[in-house]
Amino acid sequence: MLPEAFLTPGSSSFTEFLSRHQPELLPSARLGDATVAQPVAHATTIVAATFPGGVVMAGDRRATMGNIIAQRDIQKVFPADEFSAVGIAGTAGIAVEMTRLFQLELEHYEKIEGTPLSTDGKANRLATLIRNNLAMAMQGLAVVPLFAAYDREASVGRIFVFDVTGNRNEERSFHSVGSGSTFARGALKKLYNPDLSETETVTACIQALYDAADDDSATGGPDLTRRIFPMVAVITADGYRAYDDDTTAAIADRVIGGRMTRPDGPSAPVE
Repeated sequence: MLPEAFLTPGSSSFTEFLSRHQPELLPSARLGDATVAQPVAHATTIVAATFPGGVVMAGDRRATMGNIIAQRDIQKVFPADEFSAVGIAGTAGIAVEMTRLFQLELEHYEKIEGTPLSTDGKANRLATLIRNNLAMAMQGLAVVPLFAAYDREASVGRIFVFDVTGNRNEERSFHSVGSGSTFARGALKKLYNPDLSETETVTACIQALYDAADDDSATGGPDLTRRIFPMVAVITADGYRAYDDDTTAAIADRVIGGRMTRPDGPSAPVE
């Protein structure tokens, strides 16, 4: 028989339920683990950009531990639910755990309420999870994810960005987070156009990650020998869809081919 806690009506928030009955399972409860300075893996650069049919999110595959490459093929882009995605930057282990908790939070809400959270509601729930991690962030274990969703009510792709305090802001066109974000945003300022097709938007995102890897050692570029390429996901009215390796590789190969003649990338379109 289930414990009484599982049978008692309460909040539709899974995080609130967990904090009330088993708070030791929350990522923020393990603050003691953060008091000893130990090398930890960090995920790096995530980019997202909207297009008329939805939103694209892409991330490089490198995780670093100080000056060491900890992993070459880490997953940094995850589906949050059917119409949203999270890209992780910061302390990798905590970021993945926070993402899983966020997935449970959205699933729990839908089961309790019988309807999915609104896009703004999802962003607010993620902001709360980030805020709950503030104590660990102050000790160097920060997580700053990027959230993208297709808003079915407005029929548009949306991008939300956060700081370590959980402050939430919306970007209307594109954004990037992580150690290579400055270089990625610089590339997107040159390449982005709100009227780009899905494929063109994906290509622009991969170009941006290439530029980030070109100037930021913590960001991994396309690995031709191992055939490791950025992870790409698209969210449209049909839902979340991750690109398979062959599709992403084909686009990345075209980007690399262009760099053979123009190492610094394509010029900004002339209007």
